[in-house]
Amino acid sequence: MTSTAGGTGQLLAISDLHIGYAENRALVERMRPGTDDDWLLVAGDVAETVADIHWALQTLASRFRKVIWAPGNHELWTHPKDTVTLRGTARYDHLVALCRELGVLTPEDPYPLWQSPDGPVAVAPLFLLYDYSWLPPGHPTKAQGLDYANSTGIVCTDEFLLHPDPYPTREDWCRARVAETEQRLSALPPDLPTVLVNHYPLDRHPTEILWHPEFAMWCGTALTADWHRRFRVRTMVYGHLHIPRTTVHDGVRFEEVSVGYPREWRQRPQAPGRLRPILTEEVAPR
Repeated sequence: MTSTAGGTGQLLAISDLHIGYAENRALVERMRPGTDDDWLLVAGDVAETVADIHWALQTLASRFRKVIWAPGNHELWTHPKDTVTLRGTARYDHLVALCRELGVLTPEDPYPLWQSPDGPVAVAPLFLLYDYSWLPPGHPTKAQGLDYANSTGIVCTDEFLLHPDPYPTREDWCRARVAETEQRLSALPPDLPTVLVNHYPLDRHPTEILWHPEFAMWCGTALTADWHRRFRVRTMVYGHLHIPRTTVHDGVRFEEVSVGYPREWRQRPQAPGRLRPILTEEVAPR
């Protein structure tokens, strides 16, 4: 762990910037910290091309004291519009190297310590993927779940663009990432609280309000269902669902911090691109 203090600033979060949309790119152009000491957590889905990811993270890193990134599924796509054609772990490693050039922290770096009024908090960006364990009711196997999703027309684009190379499947890659990350988190001091930042929620409960429950297959893994309790989590930060809200589960705050697509955020009463304070006083779920 590194021991960089938070100073007088805030720990802020955002995800699902999707800057391939001009309206969303404009939101990033306008994003500014409130103080010189603010940190920004970026919980994935910045963009689909390496050039766009580079522009967004470089822009944010030039403004915030520290930027911490966890990858989403869109960054891992090998998209036909991208000139970088790397797949799987090679693409992820390429993005990690890009972040290091920009001074952006990744799941491969030591966890930094945020100095909160109550003491230090380890901020841990995670890269875990999903393993199809959040299956739709009545469909107990991956094959049955995928057949059902195909019948409804709700199939994640990952099935075509997110390649797990050299792992045989995305769930194999997920399980390897979960095992490695669990070992790192278990090595933290037993009295050190954490903020865990992952593109996907660590528990299934946020997916219960999805209009299409079958999409939960691509939203996380049952292997992390107790991590918010085991690893002394103050706040669990995630995105992916494009349903920004706060829930409290087992006394732990879960913050969904997505921007989402313009067609989604135009329908919300809140201004788009609002940076979410993460370590604040107790909040009511919504």
